[in-house]
Amino acid sequence: MKFGLFIANQWPAGTSPGPELLGYLEQVRVAKANGFHSLWIPQHFVLGPMQMFQPFPLIARLLAEAEGMRIGTGILLLSMLNPVMVAEEAATLDWFADGKLTLPVGIGYRPEEFQATGVPIKQRASRTVESIQVMRRLWTEERVTHKGRHFQLDNVGASIRPKQKGGIPIWLAGSAEAAVRRAAQLADAWLPSFGPSFDELRVLNAIYADARTAAKLPPPAVRPLCREVYVGTDNRTALDDVRGPLLAKYEAYASWGSDGVGTDMSTFAQAFDAFAKDRFIVGDQAFVKDEIQRYRDELGFDHMVLRCQWPGSDSKLAIRTIEWLAKISL
Repeated sequence: MKFGLFIANQWPAGTSPGPELLGYLEQVRVAKANGFHSLWIPQHFVLGPMQMFQPFPLIARLLAEAEGMRIGTGILLLSMLNPVMVAEEAATLDWFADGKLTLPVGIGYRPEEFQATGVPIKQRASRTVESIQVMRRLWTEERVTHKGRHFQLDNVGASIRPKQKGGIPIWLAGSAEAAVRRAAQLADAWLPSFGPSFDELRVLNAIYADARTAAKLPPPAVRPLCREVYVGTDNRTALDDVRGPLLAKYEAYASWGSDGVGTDMSTFAQAFDAFAKDRFIVGDQAFVKDEIQRYRDELGFDHMVLRCQWPGSDSKLAIRTIEWLAKISL
């Protein structure tokens, strides 16, 4: 089992970005020193009053601290972006990262982001599919001519191609059935989001495997999974330690209509403990170890992308969790 650190990269209004950046740098240093395999940076637009760094510049800043780790987005909102720009910026970062960049992407779900970026939300799936096709061709072909629904290229070549031969691995995120099937057919791996429960993941796993088989594709080389993780001193108080920030985070997800999160805001807080069960890995070291092992043994996941901090929570708690996770032997 490999561990990846998912940097929260969001902080409340009125908070200075400077100390937040220092906290991320420290988390990365601790994660690397404690054997974490990878590092992941998310993306959103127009999130105000919440604040957030954009992923490509932040990845570039963190590369010195993360030297030797695989690093990537988590996730990049590809449907709202120009694939030529993404292909060349990602290829640039792949050289900076010594060929260790991975590109998890998604179709997005917040209407505000589509409106602000000028992309019709109904085109999000088709734009994502076409963008992946364009990027892979730019990474592997000398000259590209593409006449698509959304993008047109006429005998052009990329300014730079990735260090990784064959291109940068693309993971496709999502937890709706259509997204899982799309990931099975198009991507190097499927990245389940934080929302689905253990039992929901079991169902989605079967859909993914069936779709890979139908497409005559082998099992993927990596099986990543996003989970919220916090290691407390005991099971009784662990969820209480992080309840406030986690509840605020998932109330925001619910208001945005994120996959796997309910939208009944009037009862979400009351149902939070039930929602957290079989979704969040929050407890003492023994409980966290058993849960991670259960995801590996029963569902086949082998790369846990772990978020240990949420808007408003203390970076020191995240660092303690990272250090305790490193003591788990699986």
